[in-house]
Amino acid sequence: MKELEQLLVRAEALLARLEPLLPAQMAAPDWQASTAFRWRVSRDGRGRLQGVTHASHIRLADLYHVDVQKEQIDQNTRQFVAGKPANNVLLTGARGTGKSSLIKACLNQYADQGLRLIEVEKEHLVDLPDIVEMVAQRPERFIIFCDDLSFEEGESGYKALKVALDGSIATQSDNVLIYATSNRRHLLPERMSDNTSYVHTEDGDLHPGETVEEKISLSERFGLWVSFYPFRQDDYLSIVHYWLKHFGVQADKAETEAEALRWALQRGSRSGRVAWQFARDFAGKHAA
Repeated sequence: MKELEQLLVRAEALLARLEPLLPAQMAAPDWQASTAFRWRVSRDGRGRLQGVTHASHIRLADLYHVDVQKEQIDQNTRQFVAGKPANNVLLTGARGTGKSSLIKACLNQYADQGLRLIEVEKEHLVDLPDIVEMVAQRPERFIIFCDDLSFEEGESGYKALKVALDGSIATQSDNVLIYATSNRRHLLPERMSDNTSYVHTEDGDLHPGETVEEKISLSERFGLWVSFYPFRQDDYLSIVHYWLKHFGVQADKAETEAEALRWALQRGSRSGRVAWQFARDFAGKHAA
């Protein structure tokens, strides 16, 4: 009996040492507490969905001079929420033109119809299979949101996203889509050396065309590409006036526009983001 007790004590001690090394079952978040979630990974490598308590309130009506892009994304999202076929979306182009804001606005537009948003950072894309498995049986419709996406060669997230889009033996869950934004259309850097590889040297690439194909293969797995372009000066100024009105500011138009143009010149960009930042600064200085 004494030997049995000793054996049980040793077994319990062994289990106590092994349990921290075993993968923990992922706890589901409170699905009713929020419409937006973030994928968080702790220091021990365990991931979980965390509800966003203060999500962006931007609306589709707040976004100016991206009407064509807005219609494309809104239509695709509307199909998805209605349970109809829809595509994964890649939004690319000029910075500050509303790529991320459009996705957040779609959430606010369709949250009451069951749309939910999960933000996943690039370094955590390897966890996509776990995230999709967690939400696959839920009645809601989930957009996995990857913001400002770009990769360097050899990053693990590149392969994980490629498989999640269209490369796994398991089909993508019909209640999940991936929306990603990037300043790069092809998501991987394209170098001059890619062109020089076409020169047949003694140690050159045997199939240089395949190297280039690999660089564009990820972006091609998104069914819908939406491109954004820099704003004209008049477009920029109209966005400035919209946000000044939003903040309740009344000021001389000529003086305001001159300041707004100086603000944009200092930042080297006339974008919606710069217009919003100027309006916040101006409203703060001239608040009644």
